Amino acid sequence: MQYITLDTETDFDGWRKAARSLALHHVQPADVAWTVQGRDADLFAPQAPSPILAVNEGTFNVSGKFVDLARTAILHRDPERFAILYRLLWRLKDNHDLMDVAIDPDVAQVAAMAKGVRRDEHKMHAFVRFREIGRERAAHFVAWFEPEHHIVELAAPFFAKRFADMPWSILTPDLSAHWDGLALSFTPGVNKSEAPSEDRLEETWRRYYASIFNPARLKVKAMQKEMPKKYWRNLPEASIIRPLIEDAERMTGAMIANAATDPHKPQKRPEAPMIHTTAADDLEALREETAHCRACPLYKDATQTVFGEGPKHANIMLVGEQPGDKEDLAGHPFVGPAGQMLDRALEEAGVDRKKVYVTNAVKHFKFVPRGKIRLHQKPNTPEIKACRPWFEREVSAIQPGLIVAMGATAAQSVFGKITPIGKTRGRLIDLPEGRKALVTVHPSYLLRLPDPEAKALEYQRFVDDLKIAAGLQKKAARAA
Repeated sequence: MQYITLDTETDFDGWRKAARSLALHHVQPADVAWTVQGRDADLFAPQAPSPILAVNEGTFNVSGKFVDLARTAILHRDPERFAILYRLLWRLKDNHDLMDVAIDPDVAQVAAMAKGVRRDEHKMHAFVRFREIGRERAAHFVAWFEPEHHIVELAAPFFAKRFADMPWSILTPDLSAHWDGLALSFTPGVNKSEAPSEDRLEETWRRYYASIFNPARLKVKAMQKEMPKKYWRNLPEASIIRPLIEDAERMTGAMIANAATDPHKPQKRPEAPMIHTTAADDLEALREETAHCRACPLYKDATQTVFGEGPKHANIMLVGEQPGDKEDLAGHPFVGPAGQMLDRALEEAGVDRKKVYVTNAVKHFKFVPRGKIRLHQKPNTPEIKACRPWFEREVSAIQPGLIVAMGATAAQSVFGKITPIGKTRGRLIDLPEGRKALVTVHPSYLLRLPDPEAKALEYQRFVDDLKIAAGLQKKAARAA
């Protein structure tokens, strides 16, 4: 009897290595017992697991379809999954077309396990709700989720892409995932008591959910199928779902009884669309035109438009996210704490700040008022797209050789699509018309890091990124 112990519940590489060795040594599936480090072992298993049998010669191939299916199915919670997969692998040695027989019991069982894993991944994407811990630069977002299967590592990249510039943690009983704006990391699972229960924005979310609830289109069975009750306890809207369902009949009757009303007449005359009359290279006239921008609603609450500043023909353009509170009041970019951090890093990197043009992807400050405090909010994609023509016209006027995108919002504006920082950071990327782009973090990210050691390390990485810009600035100066 062979007793195989894998490192973790999701150790596909360990299972694959052991299964290949066992199959080449003609070890029958019934003669193998599988377990995982830390899991209760078989009562009759030896204290030490069987060593992986050495493979000196011989080989066999299975289809990529099986490998892909096994890689997903092994994340299922069924404790017998390792044995089931090895049994199917054993049979595939002599029947290479077995994977095409959908009604085969082993093939059907593995396919069902993989389907269950993918369904659980979808539920995690749909039902994770982050809660805010801390305020402003110290804010961190934490969510609690209880997956059916071992899907945390599988599902986490979705959240890293979706919330690329938001530090977050997803806590589960099995494994916890963390994103710091640059890289994913994983730590052991925790108890639910360690997760936050509620934050200040949950009442806002409940009001929003109630406002979009349509009683006339309510289908309870379909709703429960897509959103099973076991997920309700982790959702902010859970407390109002049952009352909304119970009141649906009355609400529908009231909707039918009410006579149709005329559409609301506009309360004010629609504003005239913006007409671009500025020449492409007239930077001062462009600044004046931008001051009257009405392309998105952000202008209504901001103090003023914050345009870019710097030499008209700067070789380097630094692009940030949006003005902050200090910038909104002063009317100048990067004059607050993040600007001070940027100035220090530019000096250490050897970049002449006076020869750099500095701007933002979005020209108006987006915030949520909290008493006398204005809390920064990340611009969304429609707002970034609405402001992108201003950025493009700044580029046309400045004609920089290098554009440095600081943060995910800036990168989205520069490249015209969502661009993860971790995959593109610290290297020159070609842009149209012979320009180069360099992606790095936003200096405000450095201010949010609570750990002094991590802050020092990330600050040095930021300086190293800016040294690439310094090299190009010096090269351009010599060429001139």
